[in-house]
Order: sequence, then structure tokens, then C-alpha cells
Amino acid sequence: MSENSAVEGLEQVRASIRRAASDYGRDPSSITLVAVSKTFPSEAIEPVLAAGQRVFGENYVQEAKAKWPALRERYDGVELHMIGPLQSNKAKEAVELFDVIHTLDRPSLAEALAKEIAKQGRRPRLLVQVNTGEEPQKGGVIPTEIDAFLDACRNKYGLSVEGLMCIPPAEDPPSPHFALLSTIAKRHGLTWLSMGMSADFDAAIQLGATHVRVGSAIFGSRPKA
Repeated sequence: MSENSAVEGLEQVRASIRRAASDYGRDPSSITLVAVSKTFPSEAIEPVLAAGQRVFGENYVQEAKAKWPALRERYDGVELHMIGPLQSNKAKEAVELFDVIHTLDRPSLAEALAKEIAKQGRRPRLLVQVNTGEEPQKGGVIPTEIDAFLDACRNKYGLSVEGLMCIPPAEDPPSPHFALLSTIAKRHGLTWLSMGMSADFDAAIQLGATHVRVGSAIFGSRPKA
């Protein structure tokens, strides 16, 4: 995708978010667009940065570490979100690099993050990933275990959790999954809901998303690995 296409895509997504917010009686400023830049090189990201986008999502610690320090030197105010599965042995680098981690989903990771947060004095904001479809191949806490896990995050590991994240099963209508996530968040007084991607962020906004993760609608199809 050309530079102009990425900027056009960004503007179209921003307009769609504003339209959805208006349709559902929400303030557009309550919805954060996370531009998913995973697999895209720095030169594909720079036009989007130059157009004013400052919140980006990456899936891999090593890839983010290779791209973002230099980009952050050139552009102020970047907020970097970890939206992919996070290995416990990458907790140190994740706490150093990311401002928000969306994929806290197991005790070993909670323990590793708590240790690094205490050591570094840096506090990325944390979201717990919920596996709303209970898919065995996907990360996330299953809904029946989320209450106990959130309690452990707070009381055993001393972590402050801001909200929840989900990725509905590809074959399911997404709205019931978004509604479930919203219900769990309300029960726990959590204010951040990371849900909705390029194909379904309108439904996510209807059901209370505060963060939508949009990649292909901005950057085009991903480069082949």
C-alpha cells in the first residue's frame, strides 16, 4: 500500500469511528484507535505518524524493539500497545517498551510482569485477555475463570488492571462476544474495553469499546512473512 493509501485508510477509519460514535450516542473522544502496525516496516508507518496517529499496536516484542525506539525519537507522544501473546520470559522487554499490554492471561505472566514493574518502576497499563469463545488454540482466560484471575492479579500479584480485551472466534457473529466482555468489565468496575478490529469495530463501538485495534483497513493486507 502506498503512503497516500495508508493515510487515506487512516482518515476513513477515523471517519467511521466518528460515525459509529454518533450513531450509538457516544463521544468519539472516548474511543481510541490503535493502529495495528505489526509486520509493517518503519517506512510504512511513518506517513501514518506524520498524519497525527500516535497509538499503535504490535504483536511481537522483538519486532517492536527493532522498529519503535528510532520512530519514537522522531515523533513525540507515541503510545505503544502490546496486542499479541506475551511470553513470560519477554516480560522485562515488554515492560520497558510498551505503554499498554492487552494480553495478560495467566498467573505466570502476572507474576513476571509484577516483578518487572517493581524492578523497573515503569507501569504499563494492563488489560486481561478473555477467551470469550473458549478456543483451545487462543490465549485468554475463559469466562468462568475470569473472576478468580482478576482477584489474583489484584490481591496476589498487586497488579492494577484497567480493562479487558477479546478476539471473537472468526466464524461467530462478534456482538455476543463483545456484549459478554462488556458485562464482565461492568461487574468488576473496569473501564477499558479493547475489542473490535477492521471488520467489526462498528459493532464493538455499539457495545462499549474504548479501544479498537485496526490494521488492514489502514495499512492494507499484511506483507507475507
